Amino acid sequence: MTPDSAMPPESTAPEGEKRIEVAGPWTLFWWKFRKHRVALISLWVIAALYLVAIFAEFLAPFDPTEPNRRAIFAPPQRLHLILPTDDGNWRFKLHVYGYDTELDQETLTRTFVENRDKVVEIDLFARTSPYLLAGFIPVRHRLMAPANPRDSFFLLGTDRLGRDMFSRLIHGTRVSMSIGLVGVTLSLILGIIIGGISGYRGGTTDTLIQRLIELLQSIPTIPLWMGLAAAIPLTWNPLTVYFLITVILSLVGWTSLAREVRGKFMSLKNEDFITAARLDGISEINIILGQMVPSFTSHIIASVTLAIPLMIISETALSFLGIGLRSPVVSWGVLLQEAQNIRSIVQAPWLFWPGAAVIVAVLALNFLGDGLRDAADPYAR
Repeated sequence: MTPDSAMPPESTAPEGEKRIEVAGPWTLFWWKFRKHRVALISLWVIAALYLVAIFAEFLAPFDPTEPNRRAIFAPPQRLHLILPTDDGNWRFKLHVYGYDTELDQETLTRTFVENRDKVVEIDLFARTSPYLLAGFIPVRHRLMAPANPRDSFFLLGTDRLGRDMFSRLIHGTRVSMSIGLVGVTLSLILGIIIGGISGYRGGTTDTLIQRLIELLQSIPTIPLWMGLAAAIPLTWNPLTVYFLITVILSLVGWTSLAREVRGKFMSLKNEDFITAARLDGISEINIILGQMVPSFTSHIIASVTLAIPLMIISETALSFLGIGLRSPVVSWGVLLQEAQNIRSIVQAPWLFWPGAAVIVAVLALNFLGDGLRDAADPYAR
């Protein structure tokens, strides 16, 4: 038997191994990621949240800032599908039952009692007064609206001014989810540029940048946020305040990513392909952005995904403490300000729904980040 005949033919290699050998890095990334079932479900949850943020005006049945004096602290109403008719039959129609208000003579508090004789019919894709979708697209339809424009329904109840919590929660999704995405984008730019320069140049430049990072990380975050937020004048418009809060969160959140990028650059700068790029006369900025950053893009994606929940929690905490976004801006943190007193806990527990939204978003982003982090190393077992 010759040595060549002792070797197994190429065609006998397992099909899975052959596919892995010829697959590109992004194909391997996707194969590994889709095995993480929780991360895959979390991806759909995050996609749904951002779709809600994009189409907030269409999904919200009412204006989130419109008060209703007759429905202060009104409890949530349940949706019903089967509507009895006057002739004893029934038909399919979305509806809720209205309220009657009663005054408790002992506590002098107003209570809401469901009245089956008051039916509020709900139309899907209903034609309403014109509005701007995403701020610039004129639209005249909403996903849900009362058949009678004078009626109202409150799927998640109302707050102390009678504003619909369901509409406010949907609009708050846009602000809270976008502030995390925009803030992380700014932190990503700062982290890659500053961390890349630190790891690539080394020496005195690296020492100065690392001391700056240590200085920023040593400052307690809450007092730092309070000091920076206190510098924002109360007379500024909500859009300017939103932008500045995003910048504040970004200025605090770039340090961890910069250190991760620095470590990656220090391990890559002596590789053969980087040395070849230097010998070809490629500039430092092109080497950093064109050669080194793409080599660990998957790791950056995973780090960014794990950083977004921190931005969301930071904005929620700042707004909850009254030093972040303020009304009339609607965010999850601003909504949670309504649940700061004992009366809200006892009389209107539905005001805590924004807290549930924060929990769902943060958990989904963390699970997604775990899946992306595992997929970034597709050869690991």
